[in-house]
Amino acid sequence: MNDTNKNNTVLRFMTCGSVDDGKSTLIGRLLYDTKTILTDTLSQIEKTSKKKGMTALDLSLITDGLQAEREQGITIDVAYRYFSTGTRKYIIADAPGHEQYTRNMVTAASTAQLAIILIDARKGMLTQTRRHSYLTKLVGIKHIIVAINKMDLVNYNESEYKAICEEYNSFASAIKLNQPEVNIDFIPMSALNGDMIVDRGQSLNWYKGSTLLETLETVDTSEKTKNTQLRLPVQYVCRPRDSTNEDLHDFRAFMGRIESGLLKINDKIKVLPSGHESSVKEIRIGEKLISEATYEQSVTVSLNDEIDISRGDMLVQKEDILKGSKSFTANVCWLSESNLTLNRTYLIMHTTRLSKAKISSINYKININTLETEQAIELQTNDIANISFKLAQPLIIDLYSQNRSTGCFIIIDETTFHTVGAGMIESIE
Repeated sequence: MNDTNKNNTVLRFMTCGSVDDGKSTLIGRLLYDTKTILTDTLSQIEKTSKKKGMTALDLSLITDGLQAEREQGITIDVAYRYFSTGTRKYIIADAPGHEQYTRNMVTAASTAQLAIILIDARKGMLTQTRRHSYLTKLVGIKHIIVAINKMDLVNYNESEYKAICEEYNSFASAIKLNQPEVNIDFIPMSALNGDMIVDRGQSLNWYKGSTLLETLETVDTSEKTKNTQLRLPVQYVCRPRDSTNEDLHDFRAFMGRIESGLLKINDKIKVLPSGHESSVKEIRIGEKLISEATYEQSVTVSLNDEIDISRGDMLVQKEDILKGSKSFTANVCWLSESNLTLNRTYLIMHTTRLSKAKISSINYKININTLETEQAIELQTNDIANISFKLAQPLIIDLYSQNRSTGCFIIIDETTFHTVGAGMIESIE
């Protein structure tokens, strides 16, 4: 295992782009060429491909699992697939290309560390390519691979490839996507024929860069999580009621997942929003005692002092200046078929804490096609807008640009309890 990946063995990535750019075929080819498809799945795909009158395997069927997807030849829902190599494990999200499924794409992007944006070499950049690129910027994805697919249909022409690279770079500059902290790679390929996916093939000898798999294997997505500030939302207060076990009789601990930072034995911590202070007595993962825990580990923490802590509270380092906030502004993607309106009260779920919220104002809506801002008094499905909120109870929040885990939230309809929106905090008042 190489050094760039030794502390980060799981990579979550997504594919996105316009309809028919070949996203599902790309993932199918990646799984097929890395020999990670089960025999029975492969057999079923062969039968289905023959029924459709195809002489070769239809690799898109590997991810398009819904009957409607297979009949129409399009991706509707987000499909997740898992595979591993000798270097790392992968979680893949295949996002739909249709504009009407933009909300599905945002859902897939919310946990992705890397995005593969596909472009059909014959068509160049389309509206959906721009839309998805903008959304990857909005959700804070730092690693982008621009996969210029279907090079076989333009006779593997290098000048066609370079023209698309220049066009994309110009657009990336216009939306301020190509920032120093964002890494953008370009790869020409043919998902159908397998060129530059896992194997280099024989048709793209003019391209001297890495294949798709080589890039995925070596990309470094470790974001110096040990140097970030501790964020441990309390999900459950563990208080066993086993009277026969004396060791558990007075046991009281707090369970949750570390969203960022590092927690060690004897660390001095503070509980928010109350501000009570203590120090760490024990850290457990399951029944095992450990000396330290870090990002994405689910732990049980015991403290040296008896203080009032409940679900929704957050453990931070003692010297942290973070406080609870009752108003903030965020970029919101509206997911519901019912419109967002200014006169409604909604619920905000942030980590493990829930608060009622009123919308102070819809500051502007983003026209996802022109990327210009517009005035709005309500939001419809797939709309993206900048909104100010007023909360009934304080939330322990960070800016999304500083912490993706504690800078995001979901909006819940308080009558149906359906998730109706997803937000990324831009400023805290």
